[in-house]
Amino acid sequence: MAHVPASGSIVVSDWHRCKDSKEYFSKILHKKRRKPFGLLESPVMPPHAAVDTVHYKIFISGKSGVGKTALAARLAGLSTPNLHYETTGIETTVVFWPVKLRESGRVLFFRLQLWDCGENALRRFDHLLPSCKEQVDAVLLLFSFTDRTSFEDLSNQIAKWTETPVVKLVVGTKFDLFMHCDVAERDVRDFQERCGLPVLRTGGEVSDGLGDVAPILNCLAENLWHQDCVIARSGSHHSQQETGTLL
Repeated sequence: MAHVPASGSIVVSDWHRCKDSKEYFSKILHKKRRKPFGLLESPVMPPHAAVDTVHYKIFISGKSGVGKTALAARLAGLSTPNLHYETTGIETTVVFWPVKLRESGRVLFFRLQLWDCGENALRRFDHLLPSCKEQVDAVLLLFSFTDRTSFEDLSNQIAKWTETPVVKLVVGTKFDLFMHCDVAERDVRDFQERCGLPVLRTGGEVSDGLGDVAPILNCLAENLWHQDCVIARSGSHHSQQETGTLL
């Protein structure tokens, strides 16, 4: 993957707070709460405000118990489970998120299909990981701030994706449980400098607003769009080279 874009350089990171975003965000809300979407559902905009929708597949990776299922629920605005249970197979969650591109002012709906698979299921069934990796666009690498071993396991997680050209983001869960924190900020800074990957944080109660998920969803959208633009430019460059060779 190409270099990671600076935060806010491609999408307007605080757009969900701006007046001109209300018409778009109202389509993913119902009575001020996030609206759940099924696999075949999508937000419906009036003709004068019709926007393009871009589709992406996201895999959530991490040790058992770090909060993969809870993160998927949080990003979709769904209720998070009170008790931990091991995901027995593959669970998918659809998230719609409107984004305004900084340079052009164009608005897009990002349709993110989150794939979550239990660690034990991945070990038992060889076909599950290839299914999760097939046509995947990004991977969220999770660790828990209350579990040191999950942080130390990040290098193993990253190694599994070195041959796959996808967006990689690291998410630290249970950031609110500072009394039980097992990973220091110094360790996180050292990891970022060493690996060059963004590290995002999540934790605490899920609010009815959008502010607690906006940093992760905007960062994900920004990196996905950047990756697509790099691939598009590369394809155009190769086409020009081939045309020149033919001439």
